[in-house]
Amino acid sequence: MDAARWPWDRPPVCLITGAARGLGYAVAGRLAALGATVLLSARDAAAAEAAAAALRPGGDVRPLGIDVSSRASVDAAAQVVDDLDVLINNAAAYVDWGEVASSADLAASRAVMETNLYGAWNMAQAFLPVLKAGPHPRVVNVASGAGSHGDTTFGLAARGGAAASYGISKAALLALTATLAAELSGTRVMVNAVDPDLTATWPGAEAMGARPVGESVAGVVWAATLPDDGPRGGFFRDGRPHPW
Repeated sequence: MDAARWPWDRPPVCLITGAARGLGYAVAGRLAALGATVLLSARDAAAAEAAAAALRPGGDVRPLGIDVSSRASVDAAAQVVDDLDVLINNAAAYVDWGEVASSADLAASRAVMETNLYGAWNMAQAFLPVLKAGPHPRVVNVASGAGSHGDTTFGLAARGGAAASYGISKAALLALTATLAAELSGTRVMVNAVDPDLTATWPGAEAMGARPVGESVAGVVWAATLPDDGPRGGFFRDGRPHPW
């Protein structure tokens, strides 16, 4: 996707959560390079500012401090954003690969859900009014094959029950995607989820077979820039349907 092929008459305003580093940071840089105005958000406002400053030579990148697990923080941010075309819910809690459901610390599990599910839900509720005011609104939920029944490599039934809270939270995010897309089917708002595949966003990820961050960017950008007749309520990896 290049600036001449945006599916609307102007480059969009895009808000990306959890974008101070990793995949979110890379997506922010790519969208800015394509001409979008990028609102780069992170829980730590100083980290958002530093990341935005690093990307700013390549485009219009503006910092925005948001703790997605705090509705007060999300609502405060929504009050200062008066133009938005694309919301990318990328913020996520870390994976505890050794955790299983039978012995999980449920307090820690609830914290994962607050970010991975309710964080995206908070953002969708708070920012839908400004999204609906635009001509081509998009919501992209960065989910995971870990929340899929059909992913034979990392899916819910493929890990021997490991990473329980993470997988369950991403399955719930997929359910939110389908439910919200159904609710908004009669509007201009398009809601989809993407699986970035196992991506090297933490130390040691490469040893597990994770691919470079740059390889996962294109699928997120694809979902953010779908034309008006594109799919709704789907789950995709690299622009192709992925099993639920």
